[in-house]
Amino acid sequence: MQQPTIYDVARLAGVAPSTVSRTFGRPDRVGAATRERVQAAADELGYVPNPHARALQTGRHKTIAMVISDIANPHFFELIRGAEQRAKAAENTLVIVNAEESPTIERDQVRGLSRSVDGFILAASRLPDQELRDLSAQHHVVLVDRELDSIPSVVMDTAAGCRQILEHLESLGHREFTYCAGPPGSWMGAARWAALRTGAEEHGLRARRVGPYTPTVANGGVAADGALRSGTTALVAHNDLLAIGIMRRLADRGVRVPEDISVIGFDDIFAAELVQPPLTTLGGPDAHAGRLAVEMLLELLKGPRGGSSRDDAEPLHHQRLPTSLVLRDSSGPAKG
Repeated sequence: MQQPTIYDVARLAGVAPSTVSRTFGRPDRVGAATRERVQAAADELGYVPNPHARALQTGRHKTIAMVISDIANPHFFELIRGAEQRAKAAENTLVIVNAEESPTIERDQVRGLSRSVDGFILAASRLPDQELRDLSAQHHVVLVDRELDSIPSVVMDTAAGCRQILEHLESLGHREFTYCAGPPGSWMGAARWAALRTGAEEHGLRARRVGPYTPTVANGGVAADGALRSGTTALVAHNDLLAIGIMRRLADRGVRVPEDISVIGFDDIFAAELVQPPLTTLGGPDAHAGRLAVEMLLELLKGPRGGSSRDDAEPLHHQRLPTSLVLRDSSGPAKG
């Protein structure tokens, strides 16, 4: 059965085809009575507007792409949920793309989607700074878990969060810790290590660093072995997945957590309280970060392409959200 067209709708509604086109593409340019008559005719015929045709008229696809560095990482689940909620409220479709921790895949995915979406939310992007600047000059872009001077962004307050970790370790009598680093291309990982390293002396702590490691449970064993060689009393892992893998390896080696060594992670994923012992970790409002990133992108869409330079968008330009250290049983007093 042939699908109805705008010409069929126009005949039934008694209007010109161009009026049907405007009704679905630019409804603000059609009177209320005419708009209702056209919609009634479309409903009767079962006519569904072509989204590509609408995009040609309005310049909007009503579609946003969220590119995730690793969709298998539970840290991003709440971020995606919050972004999807806000996009739906604005009658936009959110497309999720997995970059697989690869700048090459991320680059190819963005290029492939550039003509079919209105803008990009790049979560923990692994692309070089200049490439991100070039991209934001051509498309509407918001960053999550990464800051870059000229591009709107949403990040957790890393410096304040790391101070909480350092204060916690100091209060437990630790005099040193080892940071198990994540991917070398992780902006957030570099920011965490910088904050921990610079704040360590203030809290009477010695900071060491091992890695980098791929931030998965499977790689936690290698990280644990590397950190144990330092003789430290506390480990701070790049994320919760790595921390959970570290604790598994420590258990296999007969090293008790937290009696022999404390372990702290980042992100507060749902599994953090399910492992044994439950993991002490620094978390933040990930769902709110997702909603805010979409809100910022929607604001950019009101301006010209590459609209990150709009003066009236400045209050939303860089958002740093508060973090909180969730104390569980994986951290305890330093061993004798």
